[in-house]
Amino acid sequence: MDTLSYKTISVNKETAQKEWVEIDATGQPLGRLCSKVAKLLRGKYKASFTPHVDCGDNVIILNADKVALSGNKWTDRIYLRYSGYPGGQREYTPADLMAKGPDRLFRKVVKGMLPKNKLGDAIIKNMYVYAGNEHPHQAQKPKKLDINTLK
Repeated sequence: MDTLSYKTISVNKETAQKEWVEIDATGQPLGRLCSKVAKLLRGKYKASFTPHVDCGDNVIILNADKVALSGNKWTDRIYLRYSGYPGGQREYTPADLMAKGPDRLFRKVVKGMLPKNKLGDAIIKNMYVYAGNEHPHQAQKPKKLDINTLK
């Protein structure tokens, strides 16, 4: 039967309508900001969301060095990594990551909110993080987005 008036639309790589979005991170809580960025990267705010396709937007995060963490989380929160060798467990804090560059901290946090597969690896490459207010993506004409308007 081909009489249904509505059909499920499945987006593929060619038909995905990807946009460029610019977000200001000044004074925003890190976790709340990153969860919304992860949804934007994934494409969950679009009506044509397809789970197995990269249909999300390209996100530019500006003023990433001015992001906020409440309490003593800059120094008390601990992330772990393990080299696989005896005695190879290392711990580091958000302050350590921010000292190396704000993109390290944002990549760590957002990557944890994306799928743990090839799609997640491809999606994280659509995020661009800059410490200042300038970025080299003016040719793409990104639209400014107030992150507080998203749910």
